[in-house]
Amino acid sequence: MARVLIVDDSPSQLMGMKLIIERLGHETMTAEDGAQGVEVAKREMPDLILMDVVMPNLNGFQATRSIAKNADTAHIPIILVTTKDQETDRVWGMRQGAKAYLTKPVNEGALIKLVKELLPA
Repeated sequence: MARVLIVDDSPSQLMGMKLIIERLGHETMTAEDGAQGVEVAKREMPDLILMDVVMPNLNGFQATRSIAKNADTAHIPIILVTTKDQETDRVWGMRQGAKAYLTKPVNEGALIKLVKELLPA
């Protein structure tokens, strides 16, 4: 069982992704904005992070960069899950350190596939 951090300011999005991840048998933890996501990542060291982009305080691009550039958390794979669907957003997100990029509404099958690919066996 892996530990997955879900960072999203939308309660309905958080709940939806939490249900998907928990159905796969993994433990979830949540954060409601990018700053809180960075704090939880440093404190809890999850095995995977699902990160929204458009959030208050610290957006998902900034939070991803912070986690990816920190020596203690750089090993944690991050999947950006966002409504931002432009190619420039995708490229920018990957440059910040994300391992994958999904657009909302989330395709459950695509999310499950990425989670299985990125979590250690």
